[in-house]
Amino acid sequence: MSDRETKFPEWQTPLGELREESDPDKLFEKVQNVEILILERLTVVFQGNDGSGERQALAEALHTLRVIKRDKLGFPDWQ
Repeated sequence: MSDRETKFPEWQTPLGELREESDPDKLFEKVQNVEILILERLTVVFQGNDGSGERQALAEALHTLRVIKRDKLGFPDWQ
């Protein structure tokens, strides 16, 4: 992982592990867990005045989750 990817390890580390998962059953569970971590962190970040860099990273992480769900789990693309 690059420095940017590990700037927020509490949710970026599980996201990195998710990217490497190939077992569909484990992947689904990990997607759910990472989504919860990201959404909880978004709540905290948006309540504060700073964190714009993390907000951008969280937005990118949500995009990554959408792609993983579409490409690896067969979810529809709602865009």
